[in-house]
Amino acid sequence: MTELPQDAPAEAADLPTVAPRLRDLRRRSGLTLETAARRVGLSPAHLSRLETNRRQPSLPMLLALARTYGTTVSDLLGETAPERDPIMRAGRTEPSEAGGWTYWTVGGAGRAMQALRVHVPQRAQGDLVRVHPGEEWLYVLTGQLRLTLGEAVHLLGPGDAAHFDSLTPHRIAATTHAGAELLFVHTLLQSGAAELCLGDDAPRRGL
Repeated sequence: MTELPQDAPAEAADLPTVAPRLRDLRRRSGLTLETAARRVGLSPAHLSRLETNRRQPSLPMLLALARTYGTTVSDLLGETAPERDPIMRAGRTEPSEAGGWTYWTVGGAGRAMQALRVHVPQRAQGDLVRVHPGEEWLYVLTGQLRLTLGEAVHLLGPGDAAHFDSLTPHRIAATTHAGAELLFVHTLLQSGAAELCLGDDAPRRGL
C-alpha cells in the first residue's frame, strides 16, 4: 500500500479543524480505525493523528476521506449551508489552501458531485498518483496542465477538457511557471460502493 504524502502540521495549516467530524463520520460508518485507514490509503497512526487534530489533511486527502465516508469536502470543513441554494454567487466563496493547491467550492453541498475551481502551482503534487472509484471531469481555464492517465501523458491548454474513470491511475501537474487554473468535478461514492469497486487487494491511494 502506498501511503499518501505527509501533511503540514496542524498549527501551520489554514484549514478549519476537521478532527471531530472525521472521528464522528468514521464511527457512524461503523468502521474501525484500521479499516478506515486502509480504505483511504493511510496508516492507522496517521489517521489517528488527523482525528485528534495533531495533523491537518491536504486537499487530496480530504477528497479521499470524503469519498470513504460518503460526504463532501465542504461538509468535512463545516461549510454546509442550512439550505440548498442552487446559485453560487461570485465573491461569496472564500479560497482554501491544502497541499499547495488553492481551491474554491463552486458546487452545492451534499450532492452526488462536487465542483471546485482549483489553482495548481507548478510542481505541486505532480508526483502523487491517485486511484479511487468514481469519475472526474476537468476543464483548463489558464496555463498548461500535464495529465497522466495510466501510461499516457496528455498536455492540456486553455479550453481543453478531460473526462475519465478515476480507477485509472492518474496524476495532475501544472507545467507553466504561473501554474494552471481549472474547473474540476468529481463524483462521490459511499464507502460500501467504493469497497465493491476496489476489492480487497486493489490499491487504495486517494485523490
